[in-house]
Amino acid sequence: MTKHRILVVDDEESLCEILQFNLEVEGYEVDTADSAEQALAMNPERYSLILLDVMMGEMSGFHMAQLLRADPKTAHIPIIFCTAKDSEDDTVAGLNLGADDYITKPFSVREVLARVKSVLRRTAAQETAEDLLGFEGLQLDRLRKRCLLDGQKVPLTKKEFEILALLLAHRGVIFSRETILQRVWSDEVVVLDRTVDVNITRLRRKIGRYGEHIVTRSGYGYGFEA
Repeated sequence: MTKHRILVVDDEESLCEILQFNLEVEGYEVDTADSAEQALAMNPERYSLILLDVMMGEMSGFHMAQLLRADPKTAHIPIIFCTAKDSEDDTVAGLNLGADDYITKPFSVREVLARVKSVLRRTAAQETAEDLLGFEGLQLDRLRKRCLLDGQKVPLTKKEFEILALLLAHRGVIFSRETILQRVWSDEVVVLDRTVDVNITRLRRKIGRYGEHIVTRSGYGYGFEA
C-alpha cells in the first residue's frame, strides 16, 4: 500500500519538527516548509494532505489555500488549518475556503494525528465512491479503467470509456456535442462533431440493453437517463 505523503507548512521550525517526527512514527511520509511560497514551489500536487498554518510571512495560509483550490492539479488535496487564529470568524473563513478541518493552537499532537487520520479516511472513501460508477448491471471502474456488463468485461476504447464515465457521473444531464468534445478530446486540436455521434453509436451497441439509456435530445446532445 502506498504511504500517504503529508506536507506541514508552518513558520515555527520547532513545531514542524515535532509534527514531522510524530507523523512519521505513524507511518506517513512527511515534508516541511516554513512559508507558503516555499510550499507552493514543492509540487504540492504530490501530497495526500497539507497541514497549513494561517499567519506566515508575506503569504498567509488562507491565500495559499485559495491558490490550491483554484488549481485543478491541487483542488482535491485535503487541507487542515493549524493556527492560533481561533475566533469563530477565522474558523468559518477557513472552512469557506474549502479546508477539511481547522485546529486551533495550542493543540496536542494526539489531536492532530486523530484529525489527520479522520480526514484521510473520509477523503479516501469519497474518492472510492467517485471511482466506481454504475447503473443496475452496468458498472464502470474509473480507477482500473474497466467496464462490466452483468459481471462480464466490455471492451471499450479510451474515448468510449470516457464518454460513458461522463454520462454516468452526471445522470439526467444533457451534454452538447461541443461539451463532450471539450471533456473527452481536450488534448486534440481538430475533432468533428460527427466523431461524438460515431462513438455514441458504438458505445450503445457495446453496452447492450443499457444502450437505450443513452438518450439523444435533438439540437442539444446526449445524456444517460435511468
